[in-house]
Amino acid sequence: MDGCARSVGHLKISSKRLIKLKPRKLVNRVYWVGAVDWDRRLFDELIPLPDGTSYNAYLIKGSEKTALIDTVDPTMTDVLVKNLKLLDVEDIDYVVTNHAEQDHSGALPEILKLYPKAKVISTRKCKELLVNLLLIPEDKIITVEDRETLALGDKTLEFIHLPWVHWPETMVTYLREDGILFPCDLFGSHFASSDLYVTDEAMIYEAAKRYYAEIMMPFRTIIERNLKKLQGLDLKVIAPSHGPVYNRPDFITEAYREWVYSPPKNVVVLPYVSMHGSTKVMVDYFVSALVDRGVAVKQFNLTKTDIGKLAMALVDAATIVVGSPTVLGGPHPNVVYAVYLTNALRPKLKFASIIGSYGWGGRTVDVIAGMLSNLRVELLEPVLVRGLPKTEDFKRLDRLADEISNKHRDLGLS
Repeated sequence: MDGCARSVGHLKISSKRLIKLKPRKLVNRVYWVGAVDWDRRLFDELIPLPDGTSYNAYLIKGSEKTALIDTVDPTMTDVLVKNLKLLDVEDIDYVVTNHAEQDHSGALPEILKLYPKAKVISTRKCKELLVNLLLIPEDKIITVEDRETLALGDKTLEFIHLPWVHWPETMVTYLREDGILFPCDLFGSHFASSDLYVTDEAMIYEAAKRYYAEIMMPFRTIIERNLKKLQGLDLKVIAPSHGPVYNRPDFITEAYREWVYSPPKNVVVLPYVSMHGSTKVMVDYFVSALVDRGVAVKQFNLTKTDIGKLAMALVDAATIVVGSPTVLGGPHPNVVYAVYLTNALRPKLKFASIIGSYGWGGRTVDVIAGMLSNLRVELLEPVLVRGLPKTEDFKRLDRLADEISNKHRDLGLS
């Protein structure tokens, strides 16, 4: 029960005090009611979370109806429920589910138990997923079409379908009278903070770029088309489902325009592994050769690097050069993972190549090249050497550096 006492050691602490962040008002009768997960360090058992994350849900009290925009991760259901109780929410008429993924919909079954009159608002595809993923009864779900509206009295919700941003069922919700966009995952950042709004733009820019790189970039061309559907909206606030709220919407929309629309930069990303030093000798020489030719390099030792940093670097790069020793006839397993990730993320790379060494032979080049099938890249002449590089091998690295520099220059990259 809200307000009951719990014994912790010799102390008695009100359960209300256990809520780290209470509901906070965005504008009149619109509240943040989500949860901050300070300690989560891995998302989907895949994505590192160095800064934790948040699961943002929002309550809108219209003059006639009340709507909850998304819920929270199931592990934080109790926090959402307590926040709703602190606002004395007796009834919820609608739960808008922009996206069926469980970090946003996972608390939905419990919310529907506590507020049995509530109806779920979603796209048709989202309805299918909610029924299958969370066993939500079909008769509890109302599907809405693109640009359909829902009146809450003096507040109006407009639903805009943005499929494949980043699941096939996604939509965003726009609160017309207050100019607030609730885009769920779009524009989000995995960043735990006590701040409701963005206060350090440099820090959030990096977190949002990392989020875009790891989650949104595979759907870049689809996002490019869908962002146009948001043009013309009078955006005063963007309230995503991860990270702080943007009270200066241009900050994040301009960042997305750069990441999505802009051509790549004069940058080479160089992920590598070196087992006995030969590939590292080649990497060091090659990096110096590129820098001497005016090409920026972002180098990653795959046995040590945060894979999220590699994903971020791929957002802007024009070229990837993979450095690998040969292990059992093929590339090092860490290299295989990095190449697989690059292919899955589909960055706007233009060129690719491979450098490395081998002892007696293998298919390193063929394996890596074959794993880049999603990328529209030109494969430049690889440089694979037997053992330690020799004078002619360094000349080959110089020729590869020349070729990359010239191709970047021909594209006008800077």
